[in-house]
Amino acid sequence: MPSTLNIRLGLMMFLNYIIWGAWYVTISTYLTTTLHFTGTEAGAVFGTTAVAAIVSPFFAGLIADRLFATEKVLAALYAIGALLLFAVTRVTSFGAVYGLMLAYCLSYFPTIALTNSLAMQQVKNVANDFPPIRMMGTIGWIAIGLVVGYMGVEAQATPFLLAAGASILMSLFSLTLLPHTPPQASKDPLGLGALVMLRKPAFAVFIMASILACIPLTFYFSFTNAFLNDAGVQNAAGKMTIGQASEVGMMLAMPFIFRRVSVKGILVAGLLAWTIRYALLAIGNPGSRMWMFYVAIALHGICYDFFFMTGQMYTDQEAPAHLRGNAQGFITLVTYGIGMLAGSLLSGVAVDFFTTTNGRNWQAFWISSSAMSFAILLTIMIFFRTSAKIRQRA
Repeated sequence: MPSTLNIRLGLMMFLNYIIWGAWYVTISTYLTTTLHFTGTEAGAVFGTTAVAAIVSPFFAGLIADRLFATEKVLAALYAIGALLLFAVTRVTSFGAVYGLMLAYCLSYFPTIALTNSLAMQQVKNVANDFPPIRMMGTIGWIAIGLVVGYMGVEAQATPFLLAAGASILMSLFSLTLLPHTPPQASKDPLGLGALVMLRKPAFAVFIMASILACIPLTFYFSFTNAFLNDAGVQNAAGKMTIGQASEVGMMLAMPFIFRRVSVKGILVAGLLAWTIRYALLAIGNPGSRMWMFYVAIALHGICYDFFFMTGQMYTDQEAPAHLRGNAQGFITLVTYGIGMLAGSLLSGVAVDFFTTTNGRNWQAFWISSSAMSFAILLTIMIFFRTSAKIRQRA
């Protein structure tokens, strides 16, 4: 039976990922279909998430680690975010949307590292307790995706309003139900001490591969919903929650996998799944090959958990005890920040590059993603030399 604390932490993740999932999958559809932004413009707006992820570890280090309790910082960030999300629904120009989304993401993305860090500080055993807690975030993502798909509002501003409402609820939850997590008075508020971990060759290769892997990953997050809608797939947002459902299954299996498979083996399997996924999107269709779309979406659990959850826990394991909080900020910076910024910009450019007078050449778009994933897979196989497994830590 999960403890009362673990239930509260799980609910924290559930609400936090409802906020993100409400708008993240459908934003490019809204921007290109309703506001008629170009692919490059939509990619730039999507890239505000990555810009924020680069800045957020520094914010968390300066504010949460030194001045205020984590739960109070979270409450303030969610309240500010709710106001900004509402404002996004009131503007239509590229400059206004970009500015407001950048401001919003600067308020939201610190919550990813902060909620991860809060949960890892509070649980007794990270390897056993954290995956089920984090799994609740995926369930929240599924729930809101089904709601958005059922409502048929993928091309409307409604998802932003749903996220704003969840943000207000999460602000109240942070103040009333989250465990008190005081600042740690870190001597390294910017988290730069985590750079010392790059002296380990295996960890340095892992970080490089993580940055590169986020590029094809962002191709998927940025434009899969728009692609499926272009292809004529009905209720695309709802069908995309199949990926999060598979993620739940993978999260439940992760403690078992950690005991039996090395970190390298898990990463290789995840990248192989990415390579296959993009190939299936390239050759599938909404008719006789619709099953290929379903399989591609269902591979999300392996694609995401085998790389990102494993990466977060590998980072926590490799970090010295006094740098674990900073290390989570660092891995957030290089993945959600640097990697996804590059991916967001390149995905928009790629969509425009593969667009002709006859429409978008989605097949070429997805083949390029598959090729990138395979190249990163080879990098891990050749250069990531470690037999380490994720260990239990009391």
